[in-house]
Amino acid sequence: MINDALREAEEIMKASIQALEDDLAAIRTGRAAPALVEKIPVEYYGQPTPLLQLASISVPEPRSLLIKPFDAASLKDIERAIQVSDLGLTPNNDGKSIRLNLPALNEERRRELVKIVNNRLEQARVSVRNVRRDSIKDMREFEQEKLISIDDLKRGEDDTQKLTDEYVEEINVIGDHKEKEIMEV
Repeated sequence: MINDALREAEEIMKASIQALEDDLAAIRTGRAAPALVEKIPVEYYGQPTPLLQLASISVPEPRSLLIKPFDAASLKDIERAIQVSDLGLTPNNDGKSIRLNLPALNEERRRELVKIVNNRLEQARVSVRNVRRDSIKDMREFEQEKLISIDDLKRGEDDTQKLTDEYVEEINVIGDHKEKEIMEV
């Protein structure tokens, strides 16, 4: 029972780490990356649809992105979605595709991005800690129902804490790497 609870907690913690990595991929560094725009919601026939489902995104040059819609009618919607996003980029529409030129980041913008990254890291840490809390709560319920002993409960709590510490450390490593990437000139 405790092993099942630990396995479930670990799966959810892994999912939190994956969500963090996907989230951080969308935060701009000095280089162009399709992940920067692929999750931007575009209003397409009344439905918010991720840009990735509406267009191909390529990197023709280190500081630019080329977005080619699968449906030419969606070009204006994609352009509008990019303008209202928090990227601060101006799309260049040539009638068939959209080109995004990424300006070099200044020091002030880099510091703002680091604050955003730190905020997202803290959200991931909270998520992992919430999983720990729920897992320990389940184990205490098992103990109250006499399904496990007090010793098993203590061992399970310790193992859950060790697991939590591992994932929080992994979040810190990911955050340090992203911060270095952002601050790199």
